[in-house]
Amino acid sequence: MATLEISNLQAAVAEEGGETILQGVDLEVASDEIHALMGPNGSGKSTLAKVVAGHPAYEVTGGAVRLHLEGEEFDEEIPEDMRTWELLDLEPNERAALGIFLGFQYPAEIEGVTMVNFLRTALNAKLEEREELFEDEDAAETEEDEGYETSPMEGPADEGEIGVAEFQAILQEKMELLDMDEAFANRYLNAGFSGGEKKQNEVLQAAVLEPEIAVLDEIDSGLDIDRLQDVSEGINALRDEQGAGILQITHYQRILDYVEPDHVHIMLDGQIVKSGDADLARKLEDKGYDWVREDVYEAA
Repeated sequence: MATLEISNLQAAVAEEGGETILQGVDLEVASDEIHALMGPNGSGKSTLAKVVAGHPAYEVTGGAVRLHLEGEEFDEEIPEDMRTWELLDLEPNERAALGIFLGFQYPAEIEGVTMVNFLRTALNAKLEEREELFEDEDAAETEEDEGYETSPMEGPADEGEIGVAEFQAILQEKMELLDMDEAFANRYLNAGFSGGEKKQNEVLQAAVLEPEIAVLDEIDSGLDIDRLQDVSEGINALRDEQGAGILQITHYQRILDYVEPDHVHIMLDGQIVKSGDADLARKLEDKGYDWVREDVYEAA
């Protein structure tokens, strides 16, 4: 169980004179919840996702991003002083190890790296980093990433906490959960994939890595109705079967017909200006964003 707490978050493009994009974002996403974040182009939705994950293209100029953990870690109770983490003080790999997952709008293609090798390497890297964070509080302050001894390019060497045979069983379980063809795992990472297959692959990665909070950046863009349903079923499984909290960034209400949100938020000009339930998304579908602008700026 976990809660992602974003407080008065402000961020700009990380260059001299870079444009300020996030103007004070406040948001909480907890385990077992689905939040839809909607807004017009340029409102700051994707920037928010990248800042939470630690993308170097953006500089945080104010506010806080915290991850509050509950329950157990490695079958042991998490110590009281290690239940809240200031994510802005951590590197992207450390944030991922604690349970932050970012599903990309435009996933990269990597020839020569099979899905199965990539996923096993990613899972072992997460487990290794997570164990270091919980064993040594100073690990979060490490200035230089020494990297990992193995690479997905090296093939199925049976190294790491999760060996090849054990991982095959994990992967089969996750692919059955998402109703995916097992042959999918033997293809090169996103190489030659359709847009829908790439997005389905993002959900598979989340299922394998079992994040506390999954941020999915426009995972519904470019999907036909069949793939939209497949991806939606996967997102629902992340919440229903694995207990993940979901922050679903989207332009369109149509995915919310299949992934019903507990909360809907509207973003304008770098701030969340309205929040509500699924009815808010349906109202946007009918009326667009003009009524939101009028409502917000008249009130101001």
